[in-house]
Amino acid sequence: MDTLLMGGMLLAIMLLLLAGGVWIAMTLAIVGWVGQAFFTTTLPGKNLFSAFWESNASWELAALPLFIWMGEILFRTNLSQEMFEGLRPWLNRVPGRLMHTTTLGCGVFGSVSGSSAATCATIAKVALPELKRRGYSEKLAIGSLASAGTLGILIPPSITMVVYAVAADASIIRIFLAGFLPSLLLMALFSFYIGWWSLRHPDQVPPADPPSTLREKLRKSGNLIPCALLIVFIVWVLVAGWATATECAAFGALGSLAIAAWSRCLTWSAFKDGLMGATRTSCMIMFILAGAAFLTKTMAFTGIPTQLAEWVDGMHLSPYALIAALVLVYLVLGTALDGISMIVLTSAVVLPMIQKAGFDLVWFGIFIVLLVEIAEVTPPVGFNLFVLQNMTGKDSTLIAKATIPFFVCMVVCIALITIFPQIVTVLPDAMMGAER
Repeated sequence: MDTLLMGGMLLAIMLLLLAGGVWIAMTLAIVGWVGQAFFTTTLPGKNLFSAFWESNASWELAALPLFIWMGEILFRTNLSQEMFEGLRPWLNRVPGRLMHTTTLGCGVFGSVSGSSAATCATIAKVALPELKRRGYSEKLAIGSLASAGTLGILIPPSITMVVYAVAADASIIRIFLAGFLPSLLLMALFSFYIGWWSLRHPDQVPPADPPSTLREKLRKSGNLIPCALLIVFIVWVLVAGWATATECAAFGALGSLAIAAWSRCLTWSAFKDGLMGATRTSCMIMFILAGAAFLTKTMAFTGIPTQLAEWVDGMHLSPYALIAALVLVYLVLGTALDGISMIVLTSAVVLPMIQKAGFDLVWFGIFIVLLVEIAEVTPPVGFNLFVLQNMTGKDSTLIAKATIPFFVCMVVCIALITIFPQIVTVLPDAMMGAER
């Protein structure tokens, strides 16, 4: 059977199961089982157990529940409310006001966690209830969180960047440096859209507060100091190389507990509920990760990603037509694979094509990470959509529609770095020299 036809059949089965209300993780596992049982000669049962174990038996993954617990602590005490009160005077005159905290929060937290799922889950737990309580548009908040949550894999340090650097035999430091300006550009695009939307829909944004003096702003900003110091400390020890991401997550959880206790808002009930909430969210994400890992094995056995890449290579396209074709290929792969698997399964075919076309491998690394970000919010297997669906109880279709404008912002970002590759290369060239 034609490989691409096989991929279409598996995608149709996935859509049918999701439409029928089957659990997301179970849907991924069932599609993986069908693919291996009917389209390969391998044993699906053996691969199912190995995929579930390998996807969750990871020391790096220990950072996920710790960061989520940190968010639960902030959510279940009054720390999140104090943070918003501290930010409100400074954002009072900016169109969109506190809605920008989703982008800012995801940007800052993404630099610490390096994980899209942890960033999305943690900031959503803190921001969504506060924004909803204050009268902001829940749909806009969900869309911005799903999209800005992907900043966790674009802002260094990022596991996805490390995997690409190894696959491309490129400098990890150069790729890390190359990610800073595009991430700032993407945050600016998100904030621009939030401001533009707010000006178009003033009835869905709470009215501005009376103007505050500088002294009042500084006084209210005192609420930000404890949490700001915690975040600065976590980023500092990570950048300095004194702690791993998992250790930083432990520092974050311990620091949140200490701040909550110091502010006298940590009760036994809040501690217990936060721990159980973090356990439920972490189990949900890990179950989905396990199902996705099994489906990834199926994709590898069937050869669908390699077939797609070879099909594009056989078209002998011009450099920019090649880039456009790869965008479509990775968007298709993003409906069924996680970002790391997309890179691993296609790099052997795609990277020689990119070098032959004359593109810089460091630039292409950021390009592919942006495509992975888009895959995180692309139905039917956009991972951030799953996270928010389970956290909010909203229909996945509604969440997907809410992310469309931010999806467009990501596409604009890809277009800008393609037209102006200096956005990606200027920082690593300036700090490490122009030699490759």
